Amino acid sequence: MKIASAPTHPKDINQVILGDHQVSIAEFVAVARYGAKVSFSPTYCDRVNHSRSLIEKFLNENRIIYGVTTGFGSNVTEIISTEDAQALQRNIVRSHAVSVGDPLEKEVVRAIQLMMLIHLGRGYSGVRLELLELIASLLNQGVTPFAPGDGSVGYLAPEAHMALVLIGEGKAWHKEELLPGKEALERAGLTPTTLSCKEGLALTNGSSSVTAMAILTLFNAIQAVKTADIAGAMSFEALKGTIHAFDPRLHALKQHEEQAKTAQNLLRILKDSEIAETYKNYRVQDALSLRCIPQVHGASKRNLKDAAYTINNELNSVSDNPVIVPEEDDGIALMGGNFDGTYVGIQADIMCIAMGNLGKIAERRIDRLVNFHLSEMPSYLVRNPGLNNGYMIPQYTAVGLLGEIRILSHPASVESVPTSANQEDVVSFAYAASKKAYQISKKLSYILAIELMTAVQALDFHRPMKSSPVIEGVYNLIRTQVPTVEEDRFFYPDIVTIYHQIHEGDIVKVVEDMIGEIE
Repeated sequence: MKIASAPTHPKDINQVILGDHQVSIAEFVAVARYGAKVSFSPTYCDRVNHSRSLIEKFLNENRIIYGVTTGFGSNVTEIISTEDAQALQRNIVRSHAVSVGDPLEKEVVRAIQLMMLIHLGRGYSGVRLELLELIASLLNQGVTPFAPGDGSVGYLAPEAHMALVLIGEGKAWHKEELLPGKEALERAGLTPTTLSCKEGLALTNGSSSVTAMAILTLFNAIQAVKTADIAGAMSFEALKGTIHAFDPRLHALKQHEEQAKTAQNLLRILKDSEIAETYKNYRVQDALSLRCIPQVHGASKRNLKDAAYTINNELNSVSDNPVIVPEEDDGIALMGGNFDGTYVGIQADIMCIAMGNLGKIAERRIDRLVNFHLSEMPSYLVRNPGLNNGYMIPQYTAVGLLGEIRILSHPASVESVPTSANQEDVVSFAYAASKKAYQISKKLSYILAIELMTAVQALDFHRPMKSSPVIEGVYNLIRTQVPTVEEDRFFYPDIVTIYHQIHEGDIVKVVEDMIGEIE
């Protein structure tokens, strides 16, 4: 029975109109991950056109403006003539496209492109509407620029690789085929543009990549922390947990609402469980990985909420430099540091720690499930241990993933190496923070997939006793594609299947359709 409607999932959003409202996380992911179409409202177009008229006015008046009539970085002292304005913008794109390594994933590139449209569409960057329409067309026509992902201290290089495609250079995918940039545009019926004053700088500037990856990470982390409550409840049930640990009176005494709500989530998920009722007094108290689920999960939720607040602010900010501020019939170009990604970088580092804590408690629950010294079930959850290894090695996988998460959780935002002849004498390293957080969000989902895989197998040993109706729903979803293990088989496909059920929100949907939103 559906108690409360769950939030709209991004895959159910088909179109996002920019300009008249703040873009939500769900809308953002709908475009980046699920291919929702992008369009502009009249308000969006009007403010972009007005900003463009001001930058052209400034250029005609020969005002000294960074990156428009001056060089870049430490070359700020070099004055650029009006005649060279277009060449300056082309040169920044070509010279800055120097990131290396494996290309960024398709959804990451799309997220960065969308972030450019949101930031530049605020009407303070002086770019042409035609340029933004071309970026939107790339998103809508499925043209994904090739952008190597390594070697950025905060922005610039990956964005420059993407900008190359707009001028018919670089490389891009069209329908899964990697092509020269110009050919990819032609296949989609699009024409390269010639960058005008300010545009090359605007395309490579700002916190677009940092914020884009942080948003994808945040969405993954929210899915993961909800799934962690579900997986934790399932493991708790299979391990004969003492449900008194979730008594609301206990959690009301600690001043952390996320802890109390997590305990309440667990009670809702376990409601009417024959197994939980049978074993509610089985032990005086359980191991920490069971009885401290509200405290540990709750702490991660608190920090993810803080991250969401900051990331949402950055999503709907202006992160360019210079910014073009209208003033009655005129305006002013203000040079500053709004491109800096430190706000998001710090929160990305914190998300790494929050997700790492979810991973470490989940791995301990996995060990308790497969460890016959602790589980009171057959060794490695297989009926004929010895001949069969059962789930011995998936726990190793969880340990390996957790080790990688711990390494990646070293903060990046405290790092700095001066660049540009010490003109940029402190850099955010926010790009690295967001990039590693994005990687961790996927590793965490694999750990949770392993926990769910082992937990459903453990519940088989409790039959004919029934789990709660909610857990039975999750059990049935997993068992539609991952059958009970009777003897050793190739387990990798099982892990990947459950990973995708987490990633696509299927596990969470089963639960939220029955009990309302997991808080």
